[in-house]
Amino acid sequence: MSTVTESIEQSPGDRDDAKLVAAACRGERSAFDALIVRYQRQATSVAYRLLNNMDDALEVTQDAFLRAYEKLASLDKTERFGPWLLRIVSNMSLNKRRSRALRRGISLDTDDEDGGGIQPVDTSAVRPDEAASANDVKRLMQQAIDELPDMQRKALILFCMEQRPQKEIAETLKCSVEAVKWHVFTARKKLKERLKDYL
Repeated sequence: MSTVTESIEQSPGDRDDAKLVAAACRGERSAFDALIVRYQRQATSVAYRLLNNMDDALEVTQDAFLRAYEKLASLDKTERFGPWLLRIVSNMSLNKRRSRALRRGISLDTDDEDGGGIQPVDTSAVRPDEAASANDVKRLMQQAIDELPDMQRKALILFCMEQRPQKEIAETLKCSVEAVKWHVFTARKKLKERLKDYL
């Protein structure tokens, strides 16, 4: 009896996931966008807890959604999309954590728990001729942000700095949630490339 009750209580969300997965497999991108909206915060939270760095967590979450999309047809229990996605996020986060174990640098995260934003993590790893003060790096960061294409700059500021939901950003910028994710991802990669000499 309890199993029946439990399945009835869980079925609406499970049915919604199954329907969205089926639609996404038929090529309806809006269905996968809906799955992203549904699980974005949870996936990012899991990645952040494992990585303790928002920039890395966002990157892993983005990659996990892409992998999930590519492998969607292989998901047998479509109603279990959420747990399946979170397993992907966890595995990718642990891989990322291992790969960065010896790396130290400057976080591009703007919402660290201590509110510090850009912080030198290990200045001994930087040659004296490459050393820059935090103010220099912040100035370079602001300049790099200003030089981003308009949509990338807006998406980055709204998502990473103002922490607005992707759906709301998509409505503001009049684009899809998927486009918002790509704009943010691309902007962050450009900033990392621009500041690579200081990492």
